[in-house]
Amino acid sequence: MKMSGGVEWALHCCVVLTAADQPVPAARLAELHDVSASYLAKQLQGLSRAGLVQSIQGQSGGYLLTRAPELITVLDVVEAVDGTRPAFVCTEIRQRGPLAVPAEACVVPCAISRAMTAADAAWRGALRAVTIADLAHDVSVDYDSDPFAVIRPWLGAAERTA
Repeated sequence: MKMSGGVEWALHCCVVLTAADQPVPAARLAELHDVSASYLAKQLQGLSRAGLVQSIQGQSGGYLLTRAPELITVLDVVEAVDGTRPAFVCTEIRQRGPLAVPAEACVVPCAISRAMTAADAAWRGALRAVTIADLAHDVSVDYDSDPFAVIRPWLGAAERTA
């Protein structure tokens, strides 16, 4: 399954927002990750529409997670950004061509459709099993020192310069 780049950006933002005590402006998140602010804003809007982040308006506005990071899965973020459509959609090729199987004979999905549906379910299950809290923990483990100890004051610095 190919996911859009927006999924990576959205996941990074959600992980960073676990360290936020105050709303974080989209521009600040874009600056932190050195990504396009306008494209990131679209991903944040998707997260907001899905109820994963809250957009707070005003001079001190920005984004916050709507619930504990333990309650937001990677699948939630993927579906907020890329949608819920399955990776594979069967078009019933077996019912076409010179040796077509009649529709009434196709009472169960074909072997290819079953395999692809099972793979999609496994992929979604794996993403559902990982939370934003899990990712934040793993990010912390990946570094010699706690990256959130640096990120937290950097995010707060936006308030002092605004």
